[in-house]
Amino acid sequence: MSRSNAGPVTIIIDTREQEGYSFDPRLAATLRRALPAGDYSVAGLEGMVAVERKALDDFVSTVIHSRERFRNELRKLAGYRAACIVVEAGVPDVLLHRYRGDAHPNAVLGSALSIILDFRIPVFFCSSRQAACQFVQAYLLAAHARWSK
Repeated sequence: MSRSNAGPVTIIIDTREQEGYSFDPRLAATLRRALPAGDYSVAGLEGMVAVERKALDDFVSTVIHSRERFRNELRKLAGYRAACIVVEAGVPDVLLHRYRGDAHPNAVLGSALSIILDFRIPVFFCSSRQAACQFVQAYLLAAHARWSK
């Protein structure tokens, strides 16, 4: 992936993110500080680019039991130029109910579709934590290449 000539990329990791990703240090530096929304962003683009990371159990709990609080976060993210939700699991994990709780898989998928359609925020099911980390890195580097000055 090519990068912009705008200088080195610094990925911001929100201070509340407890299990932060480790990105390739040859491609990006990291810095921890509070973000207005999301768990990850790019230095200089914090108000326009964000990624919200969710483990599958957390995603299910959030969209089923903490829906109103999460909708407030989604409203913020909807105003961004580029924002997404990254789930560290695949759709088959949802369909096979590989998460805690009694939420029906259709309710979980319906909630993901609601986020996509109602807020225009894509939800990426990235099959594993490792795949999600690579996706987030690529997403943020691509945003940096497009919009950093």
